[in-house]
Amino acid sequence: MNSAGPSDDAVNAQPSPPAPDREAWHARSVQDVARRLQSDPARGLSDNEAHARFERHGPNRLMEARGRPMLAVFLVQFRSLVVVLLLLASAVAYALGENLEAGAIAAVIVLNAVIGFATEWRAERALAALHEHVVPVAHVIRDGQDRELPAAELVPGDLVVLAAGGRVPADGRIVEGARLQIDEAALTGESEPALKSADMLAGPDTPPADRLDMAFMGTQVTDGRGRMLVTETGRSTEIGRIGTLIVGTIERGTPLEQKLARLGRILVYIVLGLCAVITAAGAVAGHPFWSMLEVGISLAVAAVPEGLPAMATIALALGTQRMARMRAIVRRLPAVETLGATTVICTDKTGTLTRNEMTVRALALARGRVEITGTGYDPAGEFLVEGRRIDPAADEALSLALRIGCLCNDAGVARTTGRPKVLGDPTEAALLVAAEKAGVDRAALARDHPRLREKPFDARARRMVTVHRAPGGVLIAFIKGAPGTVLDASRFLFRDDAVQPLTADDRLRIEAWNQEMAGTALRVLALAYRVLPDDFEDVDLDRELVFVGLAGMSDPLREEARRAVDTCREAGLRTIMITGDQQATAAEIARQLGLDRDKSGRLLDIVHARELHDLDDAGWRRVVSRAAVFARVSPEHKLRIVQALQQSGEIVAMTGDGLNDAPALKQADIGVAMGIKGTEVARETADMIITDDNFATIVGAVEQGRVIYANIHRFIHYLFSCNLSEIVVLSAAILAGWPLPLNALQILWLNLVTDVFPALALALEPSADDIMKRPPRDPREALVTPRFMRLITWQALLLAVVTLAAFAIGLRWHGTAGEGLRRAGTMTFMTLALAQVVHAFNVRSATRSAFSGRLFTNAGLWLAVGACVLLQIAAVALPSLRQVLRTVAPEGRDAAVIAVCALLPVALVEVAKFAARRATGRATQQAR
Repeated sequence: MNSAGPSDDAVNAQPSPPAPDREAWHARSVQDVARRLQSDPARGLSDNEAHARFERHGPNRLMEARGRPMLAVFLVQFRSLVVVLLLLASAVAYALGENLEAGAIAAVIVLNAVIGFATEWRAERALAALHEHVVPVAHVIRDGQDRELPAAELVPGDLVVLAAGGRVPADGRIVEGARLQIDEAALTGESEPALKSADMLAGPDTPPADRLDMAFMGTQVTDGRGRMLVTETGRSTEIGRIGTLIVGTIERGTPLEQKLARLGRILVYIVLGLCAVITAAGAVAGHPFWSMLEVGISLAVAAVPEGLPAMATIALALGTQRMARMRAIVRRLPAVETLGATTVICTDKTGTLTRNEMTVRALALARGRVEITGTGYDPAGEFLVEGRRIDPAADEALSLALRIGCLCNDAGVARTTGRPKVLGDPTEAALLVAAEKAGVDRAALARDHPRLREKPFDARARRMVTVHRAPGGVLIAFIKGAPGTVLDASRFLFRDDAVQPLTADDRLRIEAWNQEMAGTALRVLALAYRVLPDDFEDVDLDRELVFVGLAGMSDPLREEARRAVDTCREAGLRTIMITGDQQATAAEIARQLGLDRDKSGRLLDIVHARELHDLDDAGWRRVVSRAAVFARVSPEHKLRIVQALQQSGEIVAMTGDGLNDAPALKQADIGVAMGIKGTEVARETADMIITDDNFATIVGAVEQGRVIYANIHRFIHYLFSCNLSEIVVLSAAILAGWPLPLNALQILWLNLVTDVFPALALALEPSADDIMKRPPRDPREALVTPRFMRLITWQALLLAVVTLAAFAIGLRWHGTAGEGLRRAGTMTFMTLALAQVVHAFNVRSATRSAFSGRLFTNAGLWLAVGACVLLQIAAVALPSLRQVLRTVAPEGRDAAVIAVCALLPVALVEVAKFAARRATGRATQQAR
């Protein structure tokens, strides 16, 4: 489109316009809108002008949803059951005249709130940080150059390119459109996409739903292409004014958190019941009732794992931040849970398993094959026939093929900074670069052949058509698409610089070229054209074509792709490649990656789309059970593949980048969108975005999903075994008729010191060496299985037994009353605290030795253990703490008993692990 506005120099010379009032932009012509915005509808704004307007108008953002204020997060800590119980314990202590103890419990309430606040605030900040990684981009023209900019940097007057699959980044006046359709349901509620055009509407009061020359922020381009001049940004847009879109919300209440909350509620009732029994039993045994009530309440506070949901949130949020640093952005926290259970990864080929640097390697024409040198998007290369360099301008068929690839094309290659950046489809960019290697000036070619009409690439038709007016006034349609589709629609062949009938032998020869190219892992496109009459609107462009040739393109495999596929196989994950490429091309890529065989070496199927027609549900399940590759598939096929895998009990991760991939992404258990080549609709539908479009990143995310889930299991193991051990110690002492081994404040101290810090450190445990050698977990499995509960129980009993042993020795050495009881109680208190802290090393692995090569891989755990040990020493060394906690400084022999009893559980658990490993080894040997 020729510029109807002022020149770039004129734009630069003019001052920035004032922020416009609400104008009826839809009722003004394109030229009038451009004049009022002081912009050029062909070249856009200059960079200097855009920066000046950005300072004036601010970022193109809607009002963001605010997180909870710090004070609100702090105050909510006082609404929990734990605080109610502590307040009751403090009241009981005060009623008994224990003012120091009552004050200490009040201090515990505040400290507990501070810890809870720190935990939740860190989780909120971690979650909020995830959203900063996802930056919506806009395709903008500034100074006549194509750019990709953060959408937040758009200003009124910017010239924005709209394409199918993208979101409209601001409100704007359409200045050019070709079959441009936009789904405006988010704004207007209309279910059908609106067909947009640049034609001016008459009525200034026309409602938004009928403004067919306008595009609105947040709506979705479903078809065609176009350009618009930005008229409003941020909160001035239609959708910003009515407040229907909220940016940056934090999702809460994942299924895992709900499981933890339910588990916590069940434990509350169980623990309260047990503590009531302990209180009653102690009173019956002769202990003062109010003292027993205080102890029972304190025990209930210690035993209830109130930190579980917060720690789960921290594990998930910090884990997803770690994944973000690995270029995997998790949009929904539940996805992390599912990642650990994934059994099948359905992946695209281009850009995911390959480097997404398409290069035209060869053109097969009627005269023979022409090789093209050079790689990537650098326009340097030569054209060779049988190793001899030729001049492409002197070969009419070659020039025609390059011209078709250049004009039937919506992509661009930006070379303004550093590495070339593809704007649009890499396949189309490869055709552009091939034409540039021949010296073709695309801009000049487009001026000489203005586009009149287009039929964008359609997944069903598998071809793209553009209609141009060639020099001399001739109308011509250029077509590129799948070889079989284009060949079926062709009746003629361009040969010897003339149009000749396409014979049966010609068809066989072209099909042979196609198979030969595809068999060497080249992606093949067919190129054709058709001369049209002036009244071409009703002409069927799907027949009577002149076949020109085939373009064979290669996209080298990513170096890390083969290793990632091998890792998947070891981890019990199937990898299925789903591609629009031909069967022969897909088969060769699968062979190179090792996808064509299963773990046992059995050859898997390479399935063509034609084999999928008329399959019933059982047929689909049968096909997906033995397939490694699906070739030439449609979006409907992708959806059915995912459904069939899910019906077979698989947990499916599905990659996608286009508008048509959205149904399959939504259906999959984990939808994975491409961050580079993915459309906005794909990214918004997906659960996870990989910013480097790399298959290895997906596999890394699965590993991190397993790590996060394993860490949640670790701190559940730790908290439950420690809390249960405290209940057993008090219960056993009461049943045995002994004095109480722990007082209320000592129990609360244990809850604050030994529960919090090691559990948090266990939530950040790094990946184990064998985590991707284990089979995926069953997502239906309960969070706490009977086997897991047995492990927790016997280890809790072990902690309780060594603690009771220390108490028994203390009673024997020092007596059961007065100072002697205080010394025995100190031994009990110190033994239980240190045994629990050291127990953190036991729970790092249920099978691996704590003293393996991974002993020092979690620095946070060592810091937590060190801090806890120092605090425990302070509890018996500092006079002020001794007075509050009613402890004494241990004698030498007391310290020896404490050390032996605290370390004994580690030794006994190590023996149990060793015995289990030997038994497993023998069983494996017998199985072989």
